Amino acid sequence: MAIIWENNLVKVQVEDAGRKTYKCYQCDKAFFKNKNLKLHLKTHTGDKPYQCSQCDKTFTQNSHLTRHLKTHTGNKLYPCSQCDKTFPEKQNLERHIRSHTGEKPFHCSLCNKAFSMNSALIIHHRTHTGEKPYQCSHCGKAFSVNSSLQTHLRIHLGVKPYQCSHCDKAFSQNIYLVNHMREHTGETPYQCSKCEKGFKEKRSLLKHHRTHTAQTEKPYHCGQCNKTFSERIYLIKHLKVHNEERPYQCSQCNKTFKTSQNLSQHCKTHTQENSYQCIICTKAFSQNSTLISHLRTHTGEKPYQCNQCEKAFTRKHSLVEHIRTHTGEKPYQCSQCEKAFTTRKSLVEHTRTHTG
Repeated sequence: MAIIWENNLVKVQVEDAGRKTYKCYQCDKAFFKNKNLKLHLKTHTGDKPYQCSQCDKTFTQNSHLTRHLKTHTGNKLYPCSQCDKTFPEKQNLERHIRSHTGEKPFHCSLCNKAFSMNSALIIHHRTHTGEKPYQCSHCGKAFSVNSSLQTHLRIHLGVKPYQCSHCDKAFSQNIYLVNHMREHTGETPYQCSKCEKGFKEKRSLLKHHRTHTAQTEKPYHCGQCNKTFSERIYLIKHLKVHNEERPYQCSQCNKTFKTSQNLSQHCKTHTQENSYQCIICTKAFSQNSTLISHLRTHTGEKPYQCNQCEKAFTRKHSLVEHIRTHTGEKPYQCSQCEKAFTTRKSLVEHTRTHTG
């Protein structure tokens, strides 16, 4: 196989059989025709040059626009024999019929799952490969489906299309509105199977379940100290305390880090390299991850949820520290007395009582 031309987007190569292929560098898909590759590249760039003259919809291909226009003309020639729906093209009808028959002709080659549409199979396959072709241009976060990217973009743009009809609150996603509406309606759809209590959110029900199971046992024991834990995940997190080597030290402030990458990121706080700027306010940051955390102060997003109570946090580090209030874990021990603390900050403050 020989490469005859390439750039940062496309690689053209000749296979052993003498057939030329056009390969996309962003997702490794290959095509035998250059025009097919060009159409495919639009899925990464978001380029949709074909616009409907009767509504605001845009499309990557002219054939898709032509198909869409039939929804305006009312020219729906293919009726479903099992319901009242009609479709502009035969293939649309064939896909719809599978909703009645339950037929799932598209099978995943890596697991036993099957799907009624090929597009659903393609999306599912990404759960195996980890492919996330849709990337946010603001923060770099990537997604496996375009709809997830579009929903995520609302966070940066401040778009909140889901308005509560009872108050002035608005939300970027419908699921947030649904949860909020229960504050007004009093609806409690999550019912305990052992008693009559109902809850507005699933996480509240899970927390309540522990009152029935009497989850006070702590079967997970640390082999290096006497601590025990109710769940295996807490034991795993605790074990890191014993193995916490921090060989990389900052020459300017003596802080230590587990990896050289963490040290390099920290050094930027001394050199004032604040290259990541917030699009909503004027603040700038030395790390992209810090910018992402900062953006949540504007959006109110708290993606890190405690699985034992209803609290949520903007940063993963804050969640880790909070979980210790449930487990009783105090990994930061004073070297001069027997006191231990849940956070490094508390230990530093305590150490000052010894030094005066």
